[in-house]
Amino acid sequence: MIIMGEDAQRVKDRDAQEYNIQAARAVAESVRSTLGPKGMDKMLVDSMGDVTITNDGVTILTEMDIDNPTAEMIVEVAETQEDEAGDGTTTAVAIAGELLKNAEELLDQDIHPTAIINGFHLASQEARSAVDEASESVTPDDTELLKKVAETSMTGKSSELDKELLAELAVETVEAVTVEADDGSYVVDLQNANIETQTGRGTGESELLHGAVIDKDPVHDNMPSASEHADILLLDEAIEIEETDVDTTVNVDSPDQLQKFLDQEEKELREKVQHIVDSGADVVFCQKGIDDMAQHYLAKEGILAVRRTKKSDIGFLRDVVGGAVVSDVSSVTEADLGHGSVRRDSDDELFYVEGHGDEAHGVTLLLRGSTEHVVDEIERGVEDALDVVSTTVSDGRVVSGGGAIEVEVARQLRSYASTVSGREQLAVEAFADAVELVPRVLAGNAGLDSIDTLVELREAHENGDVHAGLNVFTNDVEDTFDAGVVEPAHSKEQALSSATEAANLVLKIDDIIAADELSTSGDGDEGGAGGPGGAGGMGGMGGMGGAM
Repeated sequence: MIIMGEDAQRVKDRDAQEYNIQAARAVAESVRSTLGPKGMDKMLVDSMGDVTITNDGVTILTEMDIDNPTAEMIVEVAETQEDEAGDGTTTAVAIAGELLKNAEELLDQDIHPTAIINGFHLASQEARSAVDEASESVTPDDTELLKKVAETSMTGKSSELDKELLAELAVETVEAVTVEADDGSYVVDLQNANIETQTGRGTGESELLHGAVIDKDPVHDNMPSASEHADILLLDEAIEIEETDVDTTVNVDSPDQLQKFLDQEEKELREKVQHIVDSGADVVFCQKGIDDMAQHYLAKEGILAVRRTKKSDIGFLRDVVGGAVVSDVSSVTEADLGHGSVRRDSDDELFYVEGHGDEAHGVTLLLRGSTEHVVDEIERGVEDALDVVSTTVSDGRVVSGGGAIEVEVARQLRSYASTVSGREQLAVEAFADAVELVPRVLAGNAGLDSIDTLVELREAHENGDVHAGLNVFTNDVEDTFDAGVVEPAHSKEQALSSATEAANLVLKIDDIIAADELSTSGDGDEGGAGGPGGAGGMGGMGGMGGAM
């Protein structure tokens, strides 16, 4: 009996598992070489020819042209890690791939997927407990420790050359937007922190400004360029003559009639400007256009005006200076105005706006770099640093980096495995082996022998040194916590949790039914994992192989 369309494809049982595992592993292996301070970069070229050079895991995976449902599930691991922890995307994806690799070996031993899934779940819970036990507490006052967290996050990225300055700026930014809740916990609102970039200057000239930065020019040369105690109007209505909704034709018989039309337009513009003057505004940031005649009148009144201000900047200015965003200039009152100081940097052609009063808040991190590619990669590194510092402040825990926490977790998992009965014990041991991928890859990317390094790390942890990790710059196993290689505990827990859930989701699939023929483009080896009639017949990873 034929129940499926002639274009439909179906892969079952072991072939389906192999297909899914190979697809997931291909994604994980594509970013593995970027892990750690000595990791390599990837050059990504999109269909428009735009080039992105980065070693940021989530950027690489989201920019890749992946056409495979299983591979996209692994990409979601990176996106979840980025959303929840801000960093550790490469670690999460790499561990997910290694879990599936080890699971495939267990499947070859005729161990049922359900036993593997249960074992991975038990191991994940134990691993997160081990991370918590090995963590050290931190408070927002531990500025030096928070700087180490930020520096660790940026090490190996383009921002590394100026990481001390950028780490200090990241910590100051987080401190500026951190408030203590009633229950004694700390809440970090990064929505009140804005990042602006500028090319043509060195990264070492980056700075943190308590307020907003607006990359615009005054609309008229005769307008003032600064105001110390300004009443600021935020406007999302154009200061122009409103056009009719329909096309109209007006016939005039004499120049006097034409002049009346012009006089009426001038009167309307004068009235709009007069409403602004009557409100007491000294500065106007307008989201839309400002007519040339209105510019002249505003300049005569000594009012500084900026047009075409980005909507996001208008929203941020509202937080910085207070006040309201006005949609109808005829209804503006003094109560709608914000208050602050505005100054012009003629060299950078930027407006610096600082708020006054307790209600004003918001900071801007101005990042500088020599070229667009440089400043874009620096921005990605600083965004990760901001995320990990804010996560650390909110969570209050840190762990040793350099593979130290992974080796300690693996050690405790092997001890825990002996208490687990049944075939799940093998899955727990496989989980421990997968977690140790991190120190192995760190060593391999640094040009070291990964086996020798792992043996040395295991020996140090067996001797009770829970902070023993790999310093890839000296090639020594040492106390990485004292060396300043520090990472958020929450990031590690989230990576373990995301990787486990993704691996278990893949293992639970034993049947793939495609309503239509999947892509068979590309000649990558990842394309077939089951021979004729198996996963190879679906060819999805071939499409991804071509994109990579």
